Amino acid sequence: MRFDAKQLQEMSKSVRAHALDAIRHAGSGHVGIVLGAADIITAIYANFLRVGVDRFVLSAGHGSALFYSVLKLAGYKIGDLESFRQIGGLPGHPEIGIDGVWATTGPLGQGIGNAVGMALAAKLRGLDTRVFCLCSDGDLMEGVASEAIAFAGRYKLNNLILVWDDNGLSIDGAALTDMDIPMRMRAAGWGIMRTDGDNFNQINRVLSSATDDKNSVPVFVQCKTVLGRDSSLSGQSSAHGFALDDSEMMRLTERFISPCGDDLWSELAHDMTGVQQVEIPKINADNISIPRNTTDVSTRELSGMFVEKLMANGINVVGGSADLGHSTNVKVKSSVDILPPDFVGNYINYGVREHAMGAIMNGMVAGGVRAYGSTFLVFSDYMRASIRIAAMSGLPAIYVFTHDSVAVGPDGPTHQPIEQLPSLRLIPNLNVFRPCNADEVAYAWHAALSDTEHPSAIILSRQKIKQIQTHSVADISRGAYIIRSAKSRRVRVTLVATGAEVPLAISVAEKLGDGVQVVSMPNVGAFRNQDVQYKKKILVGYVVVIEAAATAPWFEFADAVVGIDSFGVSGDGESVYKHFGFDTDAIVRDISKKIR
Repeated sequence: MRFDAKQLQEMSKSVRAHALDAIRHAGSGHVGIVLGAADIITAIYANFLRVGVDRFVLSAGHGSALFYSVLKLAGYKIGDLESFRQIGGLPGHPEIGIDGVWATTGPLGQGIGNAVGMALAAKLRGLDTRVFCLCSDGDLMEGVASEAIAFAGRYKLNNLILVWDDNGLSIDGAALTDMDIPMRMRAAGWGIMRTDGDNFNQINRVLSSATDDKNSVPVFVQCKTVLGRDSSLSGQSSAHGFALDDSEMMRLTERFISPCGDDLWSELAHDMTGVQQVEIPKINADNISIPRNTTDVSTRELSGMFVEKLMANGINVVGGSADLGHSTNVKVKSSVDILPPDFVGNYINYGVREHAMGAIMNGMVAGGVRAYGSTFLVFSDYMRASIRIAAMSGLPAIYVFTHDSVAVGPDGPTHQPIEQLPSLRLIPNLNVFRPCNADEVAYAWHAALSDTEHPSAIILSRQKIKQIQTHSVADISRGAYIIRSAKSRRVRVTLVATGAEVPLAISVAEKLGDGVQVVSMPNVGAFRNQDVQYKKKILVGYVVVIEAAATAPWFEFADAVVGIDSFGVSGDGESVYKHFGFDTDAIVRDISKKIR
C-alpha cells in the first residue's frame, strides 16, 4: 500500500477543495457526489490504479468535477479546472479526448456498459488490465446497467471492479433501486464486498481483496456514503446539484484546502507524463469482395458473404449479435464463439441485450478492439443512446441492422421500421449506409472498417431484391451516383432510391419514358458533403425519392417523396409493400400526373 489512511485523508481533502472551487467558478455542477465520494476515488487513484495499465470509468458522470480534480492532481494533462463547464474548457460531463478519460459518460448506466466492454477488450487482447468503475444509485436503476451486469457475470470478467456510491438518494428523493442490490449482483454472478465510503482502512482492505488475482468473477463493492457530507444539506437529495450558496461553497472550499494533500498528490504525479487513449486500429480489408449476383438476393445475405470472408481471412474484428446472429447473417461458418476463461474467438452472443451490446461495444472499441454488432433495424431504438455516445466520442463501432422495412411483412408493425432509418441519419458523425447490391454492400463494409473516427450503421434487407449493377464503383464513395442513365439527353425526372427500392425505381423509370434517370443514394451524409456541381449533376429535373421510410427528411433534395408516414400492417411482405404504394404502376401514374 503506497499511502496510509492519514495521508489519504489529506489527499481527499485536496480533491474536494479543487472540485468545489471548479464548481463555484462555473456556477453549476454537482456538489453532492464531490463531498460524498471523494474518499473512494482518492483511494482508487492513489493506491490501486496502475498508470498505463488499468482503466477508470466514472459511470456517475455528473461527478465530473470530482473526476477532473483527481486527474489534475494525479498529473494528467487536462487543462485548467477553472475552465469547467465553459466553452472550450472541461465539459459538464466527462468526454473521451480528455487525458485520462476513457468513456464519455453522463447518461446513467452507460459507463457500466463501457467498463464491461473495456474489461472484455483487455481479455481479448491478453492484457493484464483491471477496470474500475464508480457508479451511482441512478446508474443501477437504468436497464442498460442491468443488461451489462448480467453479461459481465456470465462472461466471468474477473478484471472488473464496480464500486457503488451507495448514498440511498437520487434527485427526486429516496433512490428507487432494487430492494437488495447485493443479492441481485450475486444472482448475476458477481462477488460482493462492502465498506464504508469514508473509512480509508476499510476501503484499502476491500479494494485489496477486489483486485486479488485469485478472484474468478467480477467484483461489486458496496460503499456506504453520505450525499453532500459536511454541508448544510448533508444526507438530503437536494444536495445532488448546485444547491449551496456561494458563501457556504467558499467556506467548504477553504475548509478542505490541504497543502499536505497537494504535496502527496505531487509525489504520486511526479512520473506522470499523461496517458493517451488506445490507438484504434484501421482495418484494411481491400482484398475482400463479394461476387456480383445475377439472381435476386437480400442485402443481408450479401453482407453475410462479406463477413464470412472477413472472418475466414482472420482479420482482427470481433462480431456479435443480440441473439439474432443467424437472422442478421453476421454469425457465419468461420465465426468462433468467445467464451471464458480463454476468450479466444471472433464472435460474441450478447443475449437479448441490444442496449448493453451498444455500450459494451463502445468500451471494446475504446479498449482497442474493432467490433461490430447486429440486430433488426426496428430494435436500433433500444441502443440509440449508445449509438449517440459512440458518434459523440468518435468510436468506430459498426452496427449491422437488417429487416429494414415494411417488407418484413407478417411480423407486423412492431417489427416494421418506419422512422428508424431517417432518425439514424440525424445523428451527427454517424455513417449510415443502405446498399442495394454487392458493390454497395462491400463498399459499406470497407468504409466502416477503414474509418477510425466515426461509427457506422449498415442497413440491410431481409427480402431478396433484384440486383441492379453499379457501372462506376468509384462513384459509390460520393454517397449517390447515377445507376441508370436517362435514354435521352434531356433529363426530365430523377428518381432517387436506396437499398431495396433501387430496383423499383428502375422499373418505374422504364415505364415513364426516355427522360428519366435513376440515382442510387446509399449514403445520404456523404452526398450532402459533395460540391454543388456534383449535386446539380445528380439531382436534375423533377426529383422524386422512393424509400420505404418516413418522408420528411428527403425534402432537402426532393420535389416529391414516395414513403411511409404511418406504422405498418400485418400481411405477407409483398402485399404490405404494395399496400403502402410501393408498386411500379401506382408510382408511374402519380409521377405522370405531376410532370404533365
